[in-house]
Amino acid sequence: MKSKISIRWTMEAEMIVQQEDQMRASGQLVEKLKEMEGLRLETYQDAAGVLTIGYGHTGRDVRMGDRISKYWAEDLLQRDLRAVEDGVRALGVARTQGQFDALVSFAFNVGVDRLSTSMLLRRIRDGDSRELIVSEFMRWVWAGGRRQKGLERRRAWEAERFFEN
Repeated sequence: MKSKISIRWTMEAEMIVQQEDQMRASGQLVEKLKEMEGLRLETYQDAAGVLTIGYGHTGRDVRMGDRISKYWAEDLLQRDLRAVEDGVRALGVARTQGQFDALVSFAFNVGVDRLSTSMLLRRIRDGDSRELIVSEFMRWVWAGGRRQKGLERRRAWEAERFFEN
């Protein structure tokens, strides 16, 4: 026979899972991603040398010399965002919209695979202190062998957003 405490915990855990399944990137995050990534309608190499177009779209379909419209850039952003959202949801750690947005932004930039094996994720899962989690976000500010001011600003925003509701 289940006690009232375990029934309540089970119901709360189920609510979190249901909430997480329904979580999507907020409008605040979409606007922040557009600001952080910037819009480039022609292919360029980012600071790490990765071919990029639109709002930070990368992949095998991006080739030097490609040109796209703003409409296509928006479409690519939404497609990329959906894939990252799915990956972050699968990790099962985002309990609030702020946490979800922060981790989606982070994974949009570095990849879900890198997030899934990171010390950042381990610290979140272990319930470590705010200070330790923030310091893990701030370790990810390097690209092309150099510390990047843009990544410092991005990680600071992500760390702050992570602790918002």
